[in-house]
Amino acid sequence: MASLRFWSNLVRMKVSVYAAKTQLSRLLDRASEGEEVVITRHGRPIAKLVTAGPGNKPRRLGILAGRLEVGRGFDRPLPARMLAAFEGKR
Repeated sequence: MASLRFWSNLVRMKVSVYAAKTQLSRLLDRASEGEEVVITRHGRPIAKLVTAGPGNKPRRLGILAGRLEVGRGFDRPLPARMLAAFEGKR
C-alpha cells in the first residue's frame, strides 16, 4: 500500500489558487500530459485539473436490460416514519 501512495504523489501536483491563476497555461500543458493538478485554497483541495481525454463516447442505453429486476413495491409511498427521516423530521 505504501508504494501506491508513493506513485500517486508523483503524478499529483498541488498549487494554490493564486498560482493556478498566474500559471494556468503551464498547468493545462501538464494536465494534457496526464498529470493531475490539485488546486488548493488555504492548503485544502478545492478543485482538480485533469485532461479531458480524447473525447467521451456517448453512453449506450439499455446496457443492463434484462439483468435487473425491480421489486413490486418499488414505487409505493414510503411509510410516514421513513418519509419524516428523509425530510429531516423526527
